[in-house]
Amino acid sequence: MYLFDRLFRTLVRSGTLIVIAADGRKLLYGEPSAEVRPVTIRFTDKATPRRITRNPAMGAGEAYMEGRLVVEEGDIRQFLDLIGYNMRWDADNPVRTRLWRPKRIAAMLDTWNWQRRAKRNVAHHYDLSAGLYDLFLDADRQYSCAFFDDPAKSLDQAQADKKAHIAAKLALKPGQKVLDIGCGWGGMALYLNRVADVDVLGITLSEEQLKIARQRAAAAGVANRVRFELLDYRQVTGIFDRIVSVGMFEHVGPPHYRTFFDTCRDLLAPDGVMLLHTIGRADGPGATDPWLAKYIFPGGYVPALSQVMPAIERAFLWVTDIEALRLHYAYTTAAWYERVTAHEAEICALYDARFFRMWQFYLAGAIAAFRHDGHLVFQIQLARKRDAVPITRTYMEQEDARLRALD
Repeated sequence: MYLFDRLFRTLVRSGTLIVIAADGRKLLYGEPSAEVRPVTIRFTDKATPRRITRNPAMGAGEAYMEGRLVVEEGDIRQFLDLIGYNMRWDADNPVRTRLWRPKRIAAMLDTWNWQRRAKRNVAHHYDLSAGLYDLFLDADRQYSCAFFDDPAKSLDQAQADKKAHIAAKLALKPGQKVLDIGCGWGGMALYLNRVADVDVLGITLSEEQLKIARQRAAAAGVANRVRFELLDYRQVTGIFDRIVSVGMFEHVGPPHYRTFFDTCRDLLAPDGVMLLHTIGRADGPGATDPWLAKYIFPGGYVPALSQVMPAIERAFLWVTDIEALRLHYAYTTAAWYERVTAHEAEICALYDARFFRMWQFYLAGAIAAFRHDGHLVFQIQLARKRDAVPITRTYMEQEDARLRALD
């Protein structure tokens, strides 16, 4: 416990953490704080503290999954919130600057997402049981950041507002052709067709998502206008008036940003408009958490804006609008965490207790990242021509309000 004790005496300054070692000893870290709740954890074996010291994210994540790290007071969300607050991205936080060392070289090697590898990485996460996603997503299966103009709104309402917010930025006209890159279970594509009378091609690399999206289009009687295909973005042909991509860019990887935006430019009509919705970093280039890369999103990477913009510039695309959604994903993942926790028995029945704890750890870590780390969401509007959309945001606000009033 010696090295663990040294690490945590440096790490935990705000909030109280009690650690019960495998031999029953109690170690106290930090001081009471109004910012974070007190937490008590217990180790069931002597090896776990050493593993956490060597690789904190991997060691803690695996220990919680396997029941070797048990939260006695509070829950895993509160534990990671305490750690996240102490590691918060802030110029006056000395703990962050002393302890945060991203392993960028290894992380970059993991983001070479060639077509075959990209499909395998997507299947790892999105081809899980449909029943799992039914338990914690909204009714439309929106698996991306919702739009909370009021934190008290329900998840379902905030997801509906997200779709309206994005549709307003696309400046849609009846009869246009739209490409949805990373269409998920089809909710966005079906929504755009319904509210704007457009034809949509949705593409995904998940066979489970494809199956459900096609079923939904058929049930809605619009399969002739809303089509879904199992395609990599690099395989798409044709010209589209609009392109939308929500929550997919995190799976592209920095080595492929130039190809992604070059491809999008080639697919856009001369007066076309694109809306990219992606998680981003306010704190500059970094590295994917090793536990997250192994168990949840292999090949995934959250980009800094400074990494995205050079590829956009080289593709000769105009940035016509950027919006930063800061706490919206913290509210979204908190709603997912609460639903997952409420459905523990059902998730354990679908998989097992280890999987349930893995999913809890994933969402609890996400909440901490969007509350305390440099994570946020960018919505970037792009066009081939500088005058493809009006030169003020008034049209977005008016259309957003109109679309919300429809539901």
